[in-house]
Amino acid sequence: MEIKKYTKELVSDVIDFENRLRQEEDFWGWEINDKYIDDVYKSFESSSFQNSLSLLAYVDGKVVGRIDSSSIFSHFDGSVKAYLDWICVIKSYRHMGIAQGLMNELRKLLKERGIDTLIGLIASNKDAQNFYRSLPNSEIKDEGIWIDL
Repeated sequence: MEIKKYTKELVSDVIDFENRLRQEEDFWGWEINDKYIDDVYKSFESSSFQNSLSLLAYVDGKVVGRIDSSSIFSHFDGSVKAYLDWICVIKSYRHMGIAQGLMNELRKLLKERGIDTLIGLIASNKDAQNFYRSLPNSEIKDEGIWIDL
């Protein structure tokens, strides 16, 4: 497995990943259409995304997993934390250490940026629950809420 930072030049690899992901499990809730692709490309051109960090896991030259995060700056206590927005591995590649590898690399890179806490919402499916409960140096706290604006 090779882990690469997600850059604009790798968008086509991620589109392929997203399509293969849907071939194995089709419940993701958004379409890989022209708008999605255009929005992703634009995100790499916008300074609003400068605090985003995304990594891709490659096996045999293809993306099989990804992890996405963003930094959170708060006046509450002057801290910088990170939000784990997304982690996913294609179903046929799960239980091979890919998600753990992505998480370990993300934690390392965030720590290098001076971030000491990664916050995430835990998906309700069994695989996600098992994964998050297995992470070292972590504990499940609080409840998450999604608020549409």
